[in-house]
Amino acid sequence: MEKAGKKWISGLDFFCFLFKFGKDIFIKEQFLLKRKKVFAGAVVLSLVFAAVIYDMTFNFVDWRLADRTSVGLAPLPAEEKEAVVQLYAARTYNWRKYFAVHSWIAVKEKNADSYTVYQVLGFKQWRTGNAVDVQKGVPDRRWYGAEPELLQDLRGEVAEKAIKEIKKAVGTYPYKHIYSAFPGPNSNTFISHIIRNVPELTVELPSTALGKDFLGYTKFFDQSESGTGYQFSVLGLLGITLGKAEGFEFNVLGLVFGVDVMRPALKLPFVGRIGMKDA
Repeated sequence: MEKAGKKWISGLDFFCFLFKFGKDIFIKEQFLLKRKKVFAGAVVLSLVFAAVIYDMTFNFVDWRLADRTSVGLAPLPAEEKEAVVQLYAARTYNWRKYFAVHSWIAVKEKNADSYTVYQVLGFKQWRTGNAVDVQKGVPDRRWYGAEPELLQDLRGEVAEKAIKEIKKAVGTYPYKHIYSAFPGPNSNTFISHIIRNVPELTVELPSTALGKDFLGYTKFFDQSESGTGYQFSVLGLLGITLGKAEGFEFNVLGLVFGVDVMRPALKLPFVGRIGMKDA
């Protein structure tokens, strides 16, 4: 009886030993896996940082010398007599281009011989106290070297209606005298305000339009830009958007991660949209 008890204890000890041994191996493997992930992440971040430094050092262009010419996306007033509305976005200047785009709206009224460009400029607010810039100019010019993307193009009667509403929306923009590159209000906050108040504008700004999710200092809920869903946002720093046109977007510190289901695509910080082109 005593020998049987000793064998049972020995078997239990052996089982405990195997359990502890397996547990130690599992813990070590998990620790090594975490170290590998941290190391891989550090390598990726280092490469990205090195690429940014290289680009800033060897591809830097003085803003006074940067290309501001037309890319030929806007019809010439002499050739297009009907009203025109065009919404643009282009990567911002210098190192900021990795994080965000700058957006603006250009309009040409019926039979007009020039375009009027609406945008918000930080340096204008610093100089004059009013960030909203409205003046005649080239609608599709490069933004200090960066080629613009045409997000929406309206012509004819629908453009005429949109122009009237755009003027009203510009007049009701609540942050004319305030500008903050991060998290807003900035140029993308301004264009987002216009989109939300002009039914003819049915597009939403790209995920890299930092500031588009800034709803206000005391406003946290609103319809999405397209009007097909809803949005919750805290100062543009944390929020969620769910809409038929936008799909699902999650915003943290101004960086947007999302999925567009209607036009299958991923929305990611830095790189923007990957997949089908937005309508």
